[in-house]
Amino acid sequence: MAFSALRLLLLGDSLAFGTGAARPADALGPRLARALTDDGFDVDLHVLAVPGAVSAGLADQVRRALPLSADLAVVVVGANDLARFVPAEQAATALSAAVTALRAAGTDVVVVPAPDMSMVPFVPPALRALVRGACAVLQRRQSQVATTGGATVAPVAAEVARAFSADPALFSPDRFHPSSAGYARIAGVLAPYVLAAARARRGDAAA
Repeated sequence: MAFSALRLLLLGDSLAFGTGAARPADALGPRLARALTDDGFDVDLHVLAVPGAVSAGLADQVRRALPLSADLAVVVVGANDLARFVPAEQAATALSAAVTALRAAGTDVVVVPAPDMSMVPFVPPALRALVRGACAVLQRRQSQVATTGGATVAPVAAEVARAFSADPALFSPDRFHPSSAGYARIAGVLAPYVLAAARARRGDAAA
């Protein structure tokens, strides 16, 4: 198999960083890197995500990303904006700036909108519809600015929420972050979008 070089970045919050995974290899970045390797890519992975980051924190991550001249960046952000009541428009504006800067540098971008926080076990059942609605507002704005900025949107939140709601083992002991099994599930639904972006990049390079 001929391997294509691919420099992959993970930007965003604790989900992109891998908080809750039992081993570093179980985190989202390494799992996506393995999926890409299986598809014929020689992956150089850099995880620049910061646990606890809100969308405004992407600016610093992008500054660290630009010298790397990456081929593909996966941006996972929004959970902390929701938890800290950051207005959706403010969060979306920060995401838009990050996408614009990465695309201007020649990096392809896959944006993973905010998760559905109503699935988190400690959210009271009476508030889940309200939380789900707030998440949907942010997800829509994130998707809009990502698409406008030339990024690929990976709308995996609903599928991930169904899986996590049905299986508590997908949560780590803190009942907030994913477990290793949870990251495996997230990577499984996210990988097709990342693979598609990487394949398109490889096709462009070969043309």
